[in-house]
Amino acid sequence: MPDTLSRTLAAISPVDGTLRKKALAHLDNLTKPRGSLGRLEETAARLFCIADGQAPGVDPARIFTCAGDHGVTAEGISPFPQAVTRQMVANFLAGGAGVNALARTAGVGLTVVDAGCAGGEFAPHPSLVSAKVMPGTANLAVGPAMSAAQCQQAVETGIRLADAAAAEGARCLGMGEMGIGNTTPSTALFCAYLGFTPLEIAGPGAGLDPAGVRKKVEVVRKALWANDAAVSGGDPLEILAALGGCEIAVLAGLVLGAAANRLPVVVDGFISTAAYVAAWKMHQDVADYAFFSHASAEHGHVMIMEALGARPLLHLDMRLGEGTGAAMAIFVLRCAAAIFNDMATFEKAGVSTHAS
Repeated sequence: MPDTLSRTLAAISPVDGTLRKKALAHLDNLTKPRGSLGRLEETAARLFCIADGQAPGVDPARIFTCAGDHGVTAEGISPFPQAVTRQMVANFLAGGAGVNALARTAGVGLTVVDAGCAGGEFAPHPSLVSAKVMPGTANLAVGPAMSAAQCQQAVETGIRLADAAAAEGARCLGMGEMGIGNTTPSTALFCAYLGFTPLEIAGPGAGLDPAGVRKKVEVVRKALWANDAAVSGGDPLEILAALGGCEIAVLAGLVLGAAANRLPVVVDGFISTAAYVAAWKMHQDVADYAFFSHASAEHGHVMIMEALGARPLLHLDMRLGEGTGAAMAIFVLRCAAAIFNDMATFEKAGVSTHAS
């Protein structure tokens, strides 16, 4: 019997591109100059195609903020101690983090996932999913971050989260993460998947100074060398296991699960983009369902967007992560659906379409 990952990959199919023409014709017949709502119209057309020609919509929407720790912090690549991951999970659950404030403002649900935090289990909480694969990954600078089996377990956790959300009626999923040191595995993944060099992609993360960034570059180089067999082999799951993190793997599964359920998924920032690329390498049709929330201020993100042929919805110099950009971008998607569904046509409104 096929495993969850294999069944999900088999269930993913592209959207019906022929619906785009119908969507654009409808948008052109609304009471506005043609194309005057810019990328909202492009977004609305994409949502119409994802909805298979039905009225587009994104509500109810839910963000999954996935947390995990990283053994590579032993290399001194973060200005914050590893304990901050666990402290921030507690902050998410108490409602005090940036993503909490923005999700509340946008009217978006938030679920926190312990994918691989160091330490024991968190106390039960209605917003918490306990799905710990391991209490933090191994140091990817000296060998694989996790085994292929552990990585697949994390990916399948993300798939099951997407499946459950879809079964509960969610119409849009958002990605968010927390993990001290996780820009380092993300940088390594971008190098392995997209052919960048560490020097091109490595940035300050949570606040490294220039010397710290140079050290991060060297650590990523060590990681790529230590895991050369996986990188050279080209298998997306093996690469994710060698260089990724538990939270990154869960988010990759969330992308796959969203696509299999024909749900739009909003990709939040640098680390979530690394998770997206892992999913995209497993099945490129996930691109039809993905919206990139914002242009991260993290060094290298603009080159990554160019490599993917992607255009983020927002440009606000943000680099927090957590799902903050996803919360804001889901509101933009909601606006796109609203113009498609709620604006009057020229005929209905009695508005002339051209000068007499």
